[in-house]
Amino acid sequence: MKFEALFQPLQVGPYKLAHRVALAPLTRMRAERESFSPRPLNAEYYGQRATNGGLLIAEASPVVSHGRGNPATPGIYSDAQVAGWRKVVDAVHAKGGIIFLQLWHVGRVSHSSFHGGALPVSASAIAIKAEGMKAMTADGKIADYETPRALETDEVKGIVEAFRQGAKNALAAGFDGVEIHGANGYLLEQFLQSRSNQRTDQYGGSIENRARLLLDVTQAAIDVWGANRVAVRLSPHGIANDSGEPDPMPLYTHVVKALDKLGLAYLHFIEPRSSGAGRADVHWENVPSAMVLFRQYNSGVLMTAGGFTGETANAAIADGHADIIAFGRIFISNPDLPRRLEHGYPITPYNRATFYGGEEKGYTDYPVYDELTPA
Repeated sequence: MKFEALFQPLQVGPYKLAHRVALAPLTRMRAERESFSPRPLNAEYYGQRATNGGLLIAEASPVVSHGRGNPATPGIYSDAQVAGWRKVVDAVHAKGGIIFLQLWHVGRVSHSSFHGGALPVSASAIAIKAEGMKAMTADGKIADYETPRALETDEVKGIVEAFRQGAKNALAAGFDGVEIHGANGYLLEQFLQSRSNQRTDQYGGSIENRARLLLDVTQAAIDVWGANRVAVRLSPHGIANDSGEPDPMPLYTHVVKALDKLGLAYLHFIEPRSSGAGRADVHWENVPSAMVLFRQYNSGVLMTAGGFTGETANAAIADGHADIIAFGRIFISNPDLPRRLEHGYPITPYNRATFYGGEEKGYTDYPVYDELTPA
């Protein structure tokens, strides 16, 4: 067996994984464009990537309509969306797979065209200003980011309830658990980081206050699912979507320690070297490793993602830095990625031009490896 460490079983909450190769949550923008519901094409895509005892994390799904920032991304706030996701879950379960849903609110990483002309919301009225960064409009065009509206204190409590309802809807759709998206410069990270959060209420100022929303949202999901079927994704030292805490270690040490007390299914990091929220192929040099820095503060299962190969993933597991590796881009182009890694079969390169939007091309038309046919 190639990459032996990747193919050891692992207990994650109530589930026994057969291997440590997970599908990372990947925005693909192929939901039904009017209802934002998953459709049969999405069920086919996830079913292709399911394996017996393998973990898939379904793409980030807004928990409320004003949490949206891209066209054709599936939601988890309507009956039609729940019904669509149920077909996806059924396709994964039919192959013995385990699937979590990532719960999402984009906050300021949006545009008023998604909200009937209303401004996007955030922790504070601070616009995304990173050089070269542009918003996507509801009709797929490019525009400047707008200055968001700061959520009122009572509205922040409503965000918690929106995530709670999203967790309930995911349960109704048949998922095996949920992952809270607290990374990549989206709403929960906008509250976490001081450069995007200049509030003076109980959700701003100190690290404890800035972490409050993430922890409240996580607890709301736990109230629905139980802690051992809830996970959280973080991106310490990340710079996606104009994020970036000036000194990340105090903030994220506090957050990781607080989450560790909850007994989550797993904690999921995005490695800083790949911070970019999928907008381009990036591999930053000489940056910290999230799994190495924060492993000491996490007593449970640790997942990490970001530009791993079979070799580097196996080493991360073997060296004790992580327990699961989530793969994104090469799982797109290799629906049978666990099998290819296990047997050392060649890896099909991906086509970035087909990542976002479209139909079958670059989505469900990547073949599995046929060992009877020379590569």
